[in-house]
Amino acid sequence: MYVGAALAVGLFDRLSPSAVAVLRLVGAAALLFAWRRPAGSAWRGARFGRAVAFGLATALMNIAFYEAIARLPLGTAVAIEFCGPVAVAAVASRRARDVGAVLLAAVGVLLIADVRWSGSPSGVMWALAAAALWAVYILLGKRVATAGNGLDDMAVGFVVAAVVLSPLLLLGGPTAPAALADPLVLGLGLGVGVLSSAVPYALDQVVLRRVGQARFAVLLALLPATATVVGLVGLAQVPGVAEAVGIAAVILAVALRSREGDELSAVG
Repeated sequence: MYVGAALAVGLFDRLSPSAVAVLRLVGAAALLFAWRRPAGSAWRGARFGRAVAFGLATALMNIAFYEAIARLPLGTAVAIEFCGPVAVAAVASRRARDVGAVLLAAVGVLLIADVRWSGSPSGVMWALAAAALWAVYILLGKRVATAGNGLDDMAVGFVVAAVVLSPLLLLGGPTAPAALADPLVLGLGLGVGVLSSAVPYALDQVVLRRVGQARFAVLLALLPATATVVGLVGLAQVPGVAEAVGIAAVILAVALRSREGDELSAVG
C-alpha cells in the first residue's frame, strides 16, 4: 500500500493529489471489474447501495489521504489517519486487555506523528478527514465482506465511485491535460491503483470475513510502522527517536490484543 503511496507522491508535480487519487481509483476499478465481472444482481437493490456507499467512502478516504501526504511526511500522515481505526477498536472492544492495547496503539501513534500544528494545519485537517473516512471504511467494509460477495461488491463500488469522481481528473491543475496524455503518468497512476487499492483492499475483504472489526482495527496499527519504513527508504523521510518508540508501541499493541475479544466483536 505505501510503496504505491510513495510512487503517488512523485506524481504530485504533474497532477493534483486529488486527481492522482482518482487515477488510482480508476486503475483499481478497471482491474477488479475485469477480474470479478460482477453479475447483474450486484447492480441492483440494497446490495448495490451498500457497495456504492463503500466505494465512495473508500475513494474519498484516498483523496483526503493524498492531500495529507502532499503536505506531511508519509509516516506522520498515516499516524494521524490511524485515529480512525483506533476509534473503531475502542468502541467495538469489550475487554480491559483490548482497551489497553488500543490505548497503547494511540500513544504510539501520537509519538510517531510528532505533529506541530503550526507546520501544516491543512495537512493535519486532511489527515483527520482521512481518519474519519477510514473508520467508515472499516464499518462499511465489514458489512460488505460478511454479505458474502465482498470482492464483487467492491468492484461495483469502485466502478461507480470512479465514474462519479472522474471530473476531478480534469481539475487536476494546469498541467493535467498533458499529464493525462503521458503514457508514463497513466502507467504509474494505474500501477498505484493496483499496489495501493486493488491488492490491499481485496486482502482486507478476506481478513474482515474472518475477524471482528476491533481486531482488524488494531492490526492496522502496523501500518504507521510500515509507512514510516517506506517513507525512509523511498522518500528519505528520516524518523526521529520518538517515532521509533512509537513504532515499537504500536507493534506491542498488536501483540497485546487478545484473541478472545475477537469473537465478541465478530458477533457484535
